[in-house]
Amino acid sequence: MNIVVTGTRGIPNVMGGVETHCEHLFPRIAQKGFDVTLVRRESYVSDALKEWEGVKLIDIPAPRKKKFEAIVHTFRAINAARKLKADVVHIHAIGPAILTPYARLLGMKVVFTHHGPDYDRDKWGRAAKMMLRFGEKMGCRYANHVIVISDVIKDLIARKHHRVDNVSLVYNGVPKPDFCDYDEYFQSLGIKKGEYILGMSRFVPEKNLHHLIDACSKIDMKGCKLVIAGDTDFEDDYSRELKRKAGDAGVVLTGFVRGRKLHSLLTNCRLYCLPSSHEGLPIALLEAMSYNLPVVVSNIPANLEVGLPDDDYFPVGDVDALSLKLSAILNAPLRRISYDMEKYDWDNIASQVADIYRTLK
Repeated sequence: MNIVVTGTRGIPNVMGGVETHCEHLFPRIAQKGFDVTLVRRESYVSDALKEWEGVKLIDIPAPRKKKFEAIVHTFRAINAARKLKADVVHIHAIGPAILTPYARLLGMKVVFTHHGPDYDRDKWGRAAKMMLRFGEKMGCRYANHVIVISDVIKDLIARKHHRVDNVSLVYNGVPKPDFCDYDEYFQSLGIKKGEYILGMSRFVPEKNLHHLIDACSKIDMKGCKLVIAGDTDFEDDYSRELKRKAGDAGVVLTGFVRGRKLHSLLTNCRLYCLPSSHEGLPIALLEAMSYNLPVVVSNIPANLEVGLPDDDYFPVGDVDALSLKLSAILNAPLRRISYDMEKYDWDNIASQVADIYRTLK
């Protein structure tokens, strides 16, 4: 069965939740005997790979304009899928899903994964939000099968689009943790094991990293530093101001990190914080949990669905409440927590997606 994947910037080692999702999922799909081709956005990849972990890779250019990039690239990817005689086009995210009817008209079946209502993100203007809502509608109406990554999204599409048939809840996953140390890297950052708070996300407004910086500035950090791992896709006023604010506050900015650097940061931090106002089902939070870290997260529906203890949540946007949560953990002995991560196992997730493909034969 020939599967072509679009809606992602690319794999491997490309920043973003959808990208991380695809990086872990599709090699496992390929191992199950499916012919998988993933179409990457040329400007996001610096390698010359034609195949990775059993997944064939095609690089197609797209305009580096955040309002047009996804839809233009998806249009070109669907045309490429037709040439490849794809049985199924798997479209990720609601923006690219606007072209679901086009793929169907070309005779291909479509699986659409809804990663979250992106029109709630602060970075989009009115026209862009309208197009994202239309993309959600097209994906929910015309896809042969819809995958949602949380019950929150499943309820949303049932309520808004009356889509209840051929809808599957398949959670985001998290790989097994790779506990490690990287002393040279820590020395270069000027941090010590167990003496930093970790934030980890793209530099976009809805992640509320500015709230995390403000909350840390209000409390006695007990000698700890704030470390933020991540960066931005498109440098804009928000990302520039965030970096300025972080520099003034003495925050350690690592840039986008993967592999041993990221694993060492997760292994050795005091706690992880996710203060965002919008998420689908945050892979970064699941990663922190897999490393047994204490976490402090906003009380938005996607975070609540993870089912953490009440004390781990704070009211979204309430910087004072966040600072109190952080202070309480810093004043307590360092601890590690064992979470039940079974439903976030990538091997189980890949089996669920493979079963969905088989229903479309």
